[in-house]
Amino acid sequence: MGKRQRTIAATAAAGSAAVTSPINSLDDGCLMHIFSFLSPIPDRHNTALVCHRWRYLACHPRHWLRIESSIKSLAEPGVYSTLEAAIAAARPGDTILISAGGNHIAHNIQIKKPLCLIGGGELPDDTVLTCLRGSESALEFFSTCKVANLTVRVELGCCLLHRSGRLMVEGCILQCEENPLDYLSVPIISTAPECNGFTPLALKGKGSCSVGTDCVTVSNTRIEGGAKAVSSNLVLQHVRAIYASTSIFFWFEVGER
Repeated sequence: MGKRQRTIAATAAAGSAAVTSPINSLDDGCLMHIFSFLSPIPDRHNTALVCHRWRYLACHPRHWLRIESSIKSLAEPGVYSTLEAAIAAARPGDTILISAGGNHIAHNIQIKKPLCLIGGGELPDDTVLTCLRGSESALEFFSTCKVANLTVRVELGCCLLHRSGRLMVEGCILQCEENPLDYLSVPIISTAPECNGFTPLALKGKGSCSVGTDCVTVSNTRIEGGAKAVSSNLVLQHVRAIYASTSIFFWFEVGER
């Protein structure tokens, strides 16, 4: 048997082993339930690379919704042209994947259910949410949410307005006006009445906040512009920064005076 024939035979044997694996004897509903426990990125994304069946199940609209600003037809389930439409259709606990590129507008969007917003690019610069001038904020949170791998850009107002719940900001870029008045342009504002503070999740290695508390977790996030990083009734403490050639990455917490 030649080398090419042996390679073909080995590939066929590997494919056969994958198909006959015990986990593939489970029905689609059971597999989808298992996949729902995986983090969207990278775990659930990696399961989509195993085989055609796993790709179909891992990318099923039941797991996450997608935003494609250039979409021509809305016939495909789980795909929306705007962030507002996806949030309105989402169920509590859903993940919304925002496609890289395009022009994603976000102004005064209120999120009142637990959701996860994730940028679809390799870097946060690849997925940009732009807030229109004159808006109070790009995103306003009233429930526990996570924002990851996104750039949020505002001219006036704030990038993220935290009202209640737990807000986790991970691997993002928050861009504000370069020389604003301090009350007009701030990356993060928290008005939560019982906010227990901002915790540096990446440095302490702990869970973000205890269940039922209002707080904000910021990790590996670049802040550009704005008179100050956070506007809140609390004060900034234990600031840590990593200086790169073109950026500064922040971890911080905010506590009572």
